[in-house]
Amino acid sequence: MSQNHRNRPIAASSNGNENPFELTHYQLVPRRHYGRMALAAVIAGAVAGVIHAFANGQIEWAYVQQYLTARAIMFGALNTIILAALAMLLGIAIGVTTALMRLSRNPLLRYGAIFYIWLFRGTPLVLQLLLWFNLALIFPRIGIPGLVHVDTVILMTPFVAALLGLGINQGAYTAEVVRAGLLSVGPGQYDAAKSIGMPRLQALRRIIVPQAMRFIIPPVGNEAISMVKMTSLASVLQYAELLHNAQNIYYANARVIELLIVAGAWYLAVVTVLSLGQSRLERCFAGAAGPCS
Repeated sequence: MSQNHRNRPIAASSNGNENPFELTHYQLVPRRHYGRMALAAVIAGAVAGVIHAFANGQIEWAYVQQYLTARAIMFGALNTIILAALAMLLGIAIGVTTALMRLSRNPLLRYGAIFYIWLFRGTPLVLQLLLWFNLALIFPRIGIPGLVHVDTVILMTPFVAALLGLGINQGAYTAEVVRAGLLSVGPGQYDAAKSIGMPRLQALRRIIVPQAMRFIIPPVGNEAISMVKMTSLASVLQYAELLHNAQNIYYANARVIELLIVAGAWYLAVVTVLSLGQSRLERCFAGAAGPCS
């Protein structure tokens, strides 16, 4: 606050003297957030610099517009969406099962789940993809002995290897997310279900899981968004997903940055749709006002 004695009379006390505790002669001055203003200026300068670099760089935007809806790019985007969706469904199924095993009183199930989570979270995803793709070097044939079998090299196509690698790896992470959500529900809920004679699995399905979903949905949504981007690792298996098709095009025409911008635009579009869906699901399970209320 700063004093303004020129335009305001000085208040006086009842005996005619100046009252030193009177605040009416002070003028309120809004606080200056100089740190915020400096940070905003830095961010604005950085954004302007990036825009200027892209606008004046050696980028042929006509090629970006041309290939944005090219047949190969759209086919790759469709393959990316399909692979991400199937791998995420497989990961959720494995993750829920593993989480229940992890919480089981059976030591064989519990330690088996711990080993699975340790193994697939502890090794790089690209390594797992390559191992699945080269599984024929370990198991030349897969099947039921004496009944049916198939050559592994025929079965393990780039799509199957990518699906198994991404889905099984995702299951290890989803298992920990589901386990944390189940543990977030108080033990009193289990006791209440047990007191009315409800079996454990029925209590999980009707009482525990619905309460745990508001803790499970946000991280699983983040994992789904990450899955869309992790499908780009399938390009090492020559699977025709978005990045692989973009690479094939710029290997032929040398328009590297243009095709990378095209791929990035498609990834951003898919992730934006998933983010909106995640927000809607969160409102549904949180009980907030929104489309699901």
